[in-house]
Amino acid sequence: MSNIQDKVVIITGASSGIGEATAKEIASKGAKLVLAARREDRLKKLQEEIQDNGGQAIYKVTDVTSHEQMEELAEYTLNQFGKIDVLVNNAGLMPLSFLHQKKVKEWDTMIDVNIKGVLYGIAAVLPFMREHKSGHIINLSSVAGHVSGPTAAVYSGTKFAVRAISEGLRKEEFSNNIRTTIISPGSVTSELTETISDVNLKFVVDEGYKDAIDSESIARAIAFAIEQPSDVAVNEMLIRPTSQEL
Repeated sequence: MSNIQDKVVIITGASSGIGEATAKEIASKGAKLVLAARREDRLKKLQEEIQDNGGQAIYKVTDVTSHEQMEELAEYTLNQFGKIDVLVNNAGLMPLSFLHQKKVKEWDTMIDVNIKGVLYGIAAVLPFMREHKSGHIINLSSVAGHVSGPTAAVYSGTKFAVRAISEGLRKEEFSNNIRTTIISPGSVTSELTETISDVNLKFVVDEGYKDAIDSESIARAIAFAIEQPSDVAVNEMLIRPTSQEL
């Protein structure tokens, strides 16, 4: 029996990309899923697909930038399943731009989703995990959380922050048997580049994503971290296409 069997897993950003692929991967291993995102039609379709394949999934429309909605998501999970074993903080945006373009609204949105969304997720599940001295929080960072570059200053800043928050969380909660994992993907097939508003820049970035690996590759890594015995914490993984230099 997989160590994922019967674990209750919340996944944010579950309506597409890595979130959707992870939901399918761990549902096939017996996880009980709580799917969270803003697009209800996509959530419902994913729930039905998982259930048609014999898995268990419920969903709740959730905006990760709302502390209240993230608290409600955790409460909903507890009401439906009675526990929270794993949180996958996957929701994220990547509207790359040059700093001199002063796309302040995009900066604000990135900070709200990529940093505050992660913090709100942690805050929502941590009381239950601390009380039961068990749990696993998986945060999605990026290769850009290890190195920055032109057009990626703010995005990289948010992903460096995710790694810093995750490491701080690990040091605070290891004694409570709460595991933490940072997943840092390189180029992955997803909707991530769709948030780039500069048409010329988007074209360049899309060209660089031609060798992107599929979302299922990251989903398998997430499943690997979850399925380890409770005394084993896979704290960080950096996963690139073989052909990617950055």
